[in-house]
This record gives sequence, structure tokens and C-alpha cells, in this order.
Amino acid sequence: MVDFLTPQGRLRAVLRSARGKAGTLARPFVALDVEFRGKGELKNVGRLESVGTSAWLNGEALFSGLYLNELLIRLLPAEDPHPAVFDHYAATLVALAEGRPLEPLLRAFEWRLLDDLGYGFELSNDLHGDPIAADGMYRLQVDAGLERVYLLQPGLFQGTELLAMSEADWTAPGALSAAKRLMRQALAVHLGGRPLVSRELFRKP
Repeated sequence: MVDFLTPQGRLRAVLRSARGKAGTLARPFVALDVEFRGKGELKNVGRLESVGTSAWLNGEALFSGLYLNELLIRLLPAEDPHPAVFDHYAATLVALAEGRPLEPLLRAFEWRLLDDLGYGFELSNDLHGDPIAADGMYRLQVDAGLERVYLLQPGLFQGTELLAMSEADWTAPGALSAAKRLMRQALAVHLGGRPLVSRELFRKP
């Protein structure tokens, strides 16, 4: 059983010839032309051909690609079209294969996925519609937005960090690390409390 990401959404299918040519092609990050058969949620693969150029990933780029795959499997509803996510995924794989910095690519993909699924929020305005203040402190109210707070507490974000994120200015001090924390908070509720296996790959020596 294999999960396929298509412009029509995530499709799950049975690959009956897993030991032959089809099994060789049905691996992560390979662009495929697939004929799906069946009307139920679980399809059958009728034809499978390689198309275009596949992304060859190694090291941390490979771990990053597996992380993207796990996010998609966990968060994308079956047979729910998200063509913008599909296109962004394909572009991110190319960028990973080219050796571009990982963190900005991962944060951009997480943000696009959340936004496309309807879970996004503004980075330049708080949940009341007020502009983010550079000298302010904010907390994330999941599925609502950023709320300004005036007492120190765990998990806060500086206004300067949020404004840098809104401009994708990853050279700003603290912006990348804050973006990682923010995306983890935003994703956690939608992952149902179950950890992502792929994150453990980054922790192994």
C-alpha cells in the first residue's frame, strides 16, 4: 500500500507488483505518471511510469524530504485537491536537491501547508487586526492568530521576529529559530499529539 501525492490530493493505492519495475519506481521523491483504478478510497495502480527528473536527496536533505512526506500523510485529507501544495512540494524537493539552506525551505513549506489547509494566520497583524509592534511580545492562539501580551510567559515571540518572518527575512537575528518554534506550535494541535517519526532522524548522531 502506497500513498501518492497528486494535484487531486493524497491518494492511497495498492501496488500489486511491488517486486518488479513498479516497486523500483514507487519510492520517495520520484515523479510518476500513474493510472489509478477503482472508485473507493483505496485505489489500485494500473500503470506506473517515471516522468521528468526525480529529486536525489542525501543526508539532512533526505531527512527533510521525509519530514515533508510525513507532514503530508498526517495532515492532508484523502482525495482533497490541493494543487498549490503539490506544486510547492515539487519545488521544495528541487531546492533540497540543489543544496539550498534547509531551514527556510522547511518553514516556507510548513507555512504554505497550514495556510492552504485553512489553518494559517497573519504575521503582520494580530488577531484583533492591529499591526504587529516591533517592541511587542506575542503568543499564538492556534487557529485564531497572534495575541499581544504584556506579561512574560513561556513560548512568546518578539514583534521584531514576527515582522522578519512576514518578510521572509531570515538574516534577522532570531527569525529562523522563532519561525521553527512558531510552526511547531501551529502544527502540534493538528498532529493530534503524536510525534513525527522523521524529526527523530535529525536527532540521531
